[in-house]
Amino acid sequence: MRIGLYQFAGSSRISDNMAHICRAVKGAAAQSVRLLVFHECALCGYPPLETAVDDIHAEEVEEALRQIEDLARQNRMFIAVGTVRFDGEKRRNTMAVIGEDGKLSGFYDKKALWGWDEDHFVREDRSGILEVDHIRIGFRICFDVRFPELFRELYQERVELCFVSFSDTSEEPNPVRRNIITSHLITRAVENVMTVASVNTTSGWQTAPTAIFDCNGRIVKEAENGREGLLIYDYATPEIDFGMRGRIVNNGYFMGKE
Repeated sequence: MRIGLYQFAGSSRISDNMAHICRAVKGAAAQSVRLLVFHECALCGYPPLETAVDDIHAEEVEEALRQIEDLARQNRMFIAVGTVRFDGEKRRNTMAVIGEDGKLSGFYDKKALWGWDEDHFVREDRSGILEVDHIRIGFRICFDVRFPELFRELYQERVELCFVSFSDTSEEPNPVRRNIITSHLITRAVENVMTVASVNTTSGWQTAPTAIFDCNGRIVKEAENGREGLLIYDYATPEIDFGMRGRIVNNGYFMGKE
């Protein structure tokens, strides 16, 4: 299955973000991408770094999502986009996943909330799991990467490919933070024997990469820091090697499933 990660600089203007998204879908379709994934709050901007939370309006978000649904249907493509989901006065930081038929397949709402997220959003316990072409796929968002248990949930449900969408940047280069977050992504891949794909906004210096990590933690593909563009990877369920088998067997033992 060909997957695509598209990084761009999110902003407070949904119309501008939609221009990037439309361009991304067109380019991905031309290269036969099956599943295209965008960063955290790509549709509306991440508050407060890219927008003010009160400037995100439900009607605008819903209209933009309808446009993305049309794009998915026209191109027979699955699209996952970061946005804000409204429930009365409540807001959730979410990944909206749209199927190839143009229908909403589901949401994943960010679980690990702190700082700005805790100020602006509420939690909801959704699995973030769906199936595309018989491959079980999971979604997580930014700060979730710090918590192994959120990825162990995916492992227990036999997810083999996980996408982590970020809005994690700094005003000045911060390679130490980038290395730490990259280490988290490597560890989540290795300990859960799953391929992990990350995608980040380019609205600042990227302290989390847009990259692909295989089941053994190797970075097999990585986008240039700060440069808008599409990263494509042809995913296939990997053959289980000696080291992977050892992790699977011992994961079962430690979870009492030997």
